[in-house]
Amino acid sequence: MTAPLTPDELCSHLTTQSIPFHRLDHEAVFTVAESKSLRGTIDGHHTKNLFLKDKKGRLFLVSALESTRIDLKRLHQALGASGRLSFGSAELLEEKLGVTPGSVTAFAVINDRAGDVTMVLDANLMSGEAMNFHPLINTATLRIARDDMLGFLRSTGHEPLIVDLPAPVDGQND
Repeated sequence: MTAPLTPDELCSHLTTQSIPFHRLDHEAVFTVAESKSLRGTIDGHHTKNLFLKDKKGRLFLVSALESTRIDLKRLHQALGASGRLSFGSAELLEEKLGVTPGSVTAFAVINDRAGDVTMVLDANLMSGEAMNFHPLINTATLRIARDDMLGFLRSTGHEPLIVDLPAPVDGQND
């Protein structure tokens, strides 16, 4: 198995591919709530990222606006998954994407050389505003233009599935 890329190797790859980005190093953030301290410092869409699997073991990496409420009980229908989705384990996350919990990012598909993970983007991310993702660690954030991010994903062999993510019905937890 090939070793996962480091954050610096990811940035070098982006530069080599002529994909512009802006990097901001910061204190470790593990949750969307913790990352809100960076607002005003980093422009663009801020994201949350979920590593999920279905009943048949198919894997999904879902990236959405940080404020998006996602109905995990109905998400499988929008993705064409087999049965309800559950969170992939930390071990599976590290094995397939080379990152740890708290550092889940769309950039991690670069480590999925076997193409085992389906990349899913929330349609609300597609407004044209720049997107922000961790560069494989949670102590930095990369801002990248929407079209450049789409190009990056495609260059890794991960044509993104762009969907309207189902929101919970009022009164349900997400």
